[in-house]
Amino acid sequence: MDDDALLDAASMRLRRHRPDGVPVYAWVGQPGRPPVSLMWFGGPGSGAPRSAVEHRHAHDFLVLAYVEQGGSRLRAGDVEYDVTAGDVLVVPPGQVVGPVGPRPFDGVVRAVFFPPDAVEGRSPGALRSWRRHPLLLPFVGPGTRTVRRLRVPEADRSRWSQRLADLEAEVARGDAVGSPEAAVAHLTLLLVDVARLVDDAHEGWDDPLLAAAFEVLARRFAEPLSLGDVAAELGLSPGHVTTAVRQRTGRTVQQWLVEYRMAEARRLLEGGDLLVGLVGTRVGYPDPAYFARVFRRSHGMSPAAWRRASRDT
Repeated sequence: MDDDALLDAASMRLRRHRPDGVPVYAWVGQPGRPPVSLMWFGGPGSGAPRSAVEHRHAHDFLVLAYVEQGGSRLRAGDVEYDVTAGDVLVVPPGQVVGPVGPRPFDGVVRAVFFPPDAVEGRSPGALRSWRRHPLLLPFVGPGTRTVRRLRVPEADRSRWSQRLADLEAEVARGDAVGSPEAAVAHLTLLLVDVARLVDDAHEGWDDPLLAAAFEVLARRFAEPLSLGDVAAELGLSPGHVTTAVRQRTGRTVQQWLVEYRMAEARRLLEGGDLLVGLVGTRVGYPDPAYFARVFRRSHGMSPAAWRRASRDT
């Protein structure tokens, strides 16, 4: 799949290219729609829609990929995997994944994409706690500096396929009444299944640096806040903080700051009648025009359009 193919998906867009040329894709929320997206991909003759991942890429959101048929060889970071039917790949943000060699992936895969705060609701509070959520531990726990590969027992594979089909059907309903809530319920059940495959899912784990950085962002996102301010609170250099956060989450400190502000902006736009300019001021953007530009860049529409769309659903 080339860069433009992913850009056609309403739930994601090309954010940037890394210095080595690898494209990084960002999650784009839609007002009133489920905070989760699915994509099938497969090799020739697989019967799956032809949208195979044929280039190295990374995401700033969470990805689950379930291999339903066939198999192939994939590279994730510096590790190569032979994946076959029944494998589940748990891909944390920021990991570079792609095929090994020129051949496309020869199998049938259902991939599930969702932002880090999908399970708890899209708010600044959810962003603050997502890395300690028990159902998201497979993405952030011990050994997850790269992709985690899990194995679904053969007896459970038909249930996994049905679980994913149910989630796909709910997401396809889009803005139908209750669809976002139902899709999150299906996603939660899927994450329960994933957690039960992980031997260390019961272990408590967190990254102290990330926890501290997120605490500063959650407490101060509405203020004028720079990378230097965050680093000063942590007693570390700005370069160390931003490199560590980007390596472990796929986003920079500044991108997370924008996400905290946008989460609160969405909440204020959807839940009240505060003037758009005042919403911007409340989330750290006293210049209404600049707030509108940042919001449009993050969501593909103006704050006023988001408010209208959220109330039309």
